[in-house]
Amino acid sequence: MTVPEVTADEGAQLVRDGALLLDVRNDNEWAAGHAPDAIYVTLSQVPAHIGDLPHDRRIVAICRSGARSAKATEYLVAHGYDTVNLGGGMRAWVAAGLPVITDAGTPGEVI
Repeated sequence: MTVPEVTADEGAQLVRDGALLLDVRNDNEWAAGHAPDAIYVTLSQVPAHIGDLPHDRRIVAICRSGARSAKATEYLVAHGYDTVNLGGGMRAWVAAGLPVITDAGTPGEVI
């Protein structure tokens, strides 16, 4: 299966247009910094939380580099979700000049 993929700019536009940004990184990565509108479910927890994800919105999956989010995308597409992978992950997000914050709302970083 070819995993559908978007660039950071395309992913950000999808989120502005109403898509859900799903961050599947680990706890320490999320705590260091994440996209402001993202929701957080680790890759290993995606199957357990699949029922919490909307079927009526596109999902943009993101991780640090795009590898884990590609796995999440493949899983969600196989289960009927309209999901795309953000190629390059949070590294591409930052390189595109898009914001990264902590849960406290302060500037974050990608680790």
